[in-house]
Amino acid sequence: MKLGIMQPYFFPYIGYFSLINYCDRFIYFDTPQYIHHGWVNRNRILKQGNDAAYITVPTKKAARDTPINKIIINNDLAWKEKIYGQLSYYKRKAPYYYTAIEVVKSVLDNADENLSQLCIKSIEQTCEFLGINTPCDIFSDMDLDIEEVTAPDEWALNITKRLGYKTYVNPPGGISFFDVKKYHIANIEIEFLKHELTPYIQRIGHFEPGLSIVDIMMFCSVEEIKEMLGKYQIL
Repeated sequence: MKLGIMQPYFFPYIGYFSLINYCDRFIYFDTPQYIHHGWVNRNRILKQGNDAAYITVPTKKAARDTPINKIIINNDLAWKEKIYGQLSYYKRKAPYYYTAIEVVKSVLDNADENLSQLCIKSIEQTCEFLGINTPCDIFSDMDLDIEEVTAPDEWALNITKRLGYKTYVNPPGGISFFDVKKYHIANIEIEFLKHELTPYIQRIGHFEPGLSIVDIMMFCSVEEIKEMLGKYQIL
């Protein structure tokens, strides 16, 4: 049984969904410190000129050590309208614009003031759209009694141990970060899932990789995206 644990992000790239789809259970790790100018509240899409631009959820000022699940959206700004305006770029180019924009609307139109909840909603609605049925939990809601964490890579280790899973799965960025020996000592296998980005037609004359899942939903059918989800290597 495989467990995945990741911070929640706003409409993340396809590799995030490939990881969820691969695991037997997934946890939104919403209690780490929020990193300003990181990826939690923003992602990239195409813009006029066939380049990439950020879609961003603005946040209110918070102390440096504020956890992700305590970050408040700045609803004094017309950020939803701005994002819809940015996504209108796809209207004439993308064959699946109307189905993709409905997924976005199901998230943005029901957003309140909590950033973490918005990000999780963006992932949940996308999973539903793609038929990904992996059970997901929110870490802050689980009230888990885990062993004391003495190093950053022990959060995943101690959560995996507490829940009784035998395999923990992480994106490849953790290869240099995780001490694999700790996991093996605890009789837990650790896998690194490297998603292989499949080029698709974006109608811009070249391929711009690593954009938000929204970009893929604009240009590809659900069947095509499901096929992409299965293209990965386990390192």
